[in-house]
Amino acid sequence: MHRHGYKGRKFGRETDQRRALMRGLMCSLIENQSITTTLAKAKEMRRGTEKLVTLAKKGGLANRRLIISRLDNIDTANFLMDVVAPQIKRDSGYLRIERAGFRKGDHAELGTISFVDEIDPEFKPKKEAK
Repeated sequence: MHRHGYKGRKFGRETDQRRALMRGLMCSLIENQSITTTLAKAKEMRRGTEKLVTLAKKGGLANRRLIISRLDNIDTANFLMDVVAPQIKRDSGYLRIERAGFRKGDHAELGTISFVDEIDPEFKPKKEAK
C-alpha cells in the first residue's frame, strides 16, 4: 500500500468532526485576526484559510457563495469579503504562524496564527460609483 492521495492531518477524528473543527477555527481566526491553538492544527488550518482569502480577494458572487458554503457562517463570510480582503496588500502568504510554547496539561506545542497584514475591523469599504 502506498499513501498517494491522502492529504491532511487526521487529528484522531472522524471526517465530519475534523471538518467542523477546521470551520470553527477558520471562523475564529477571521473574526479575531489571531488565535492560539496547537501547532499542527494551525498548520493544517492555514491551508484552507489562505484559499478562502484568495477567493475573497478575487470577489464576485460565485466566490462569495463558495466562501459561505465552506465556512457555514454568512456573517463571517461577508466580513472576510467586505472587510478583511480589501485590506490585504499581498498576493499570497496571508497568514503567519509563530510558536507559542507548550500547553500546561499535555505539553502539546502551541502556535499563534495571525494575518501578516494589519486588519482594521472597523474598515468601511469604498462604494464604487456607477
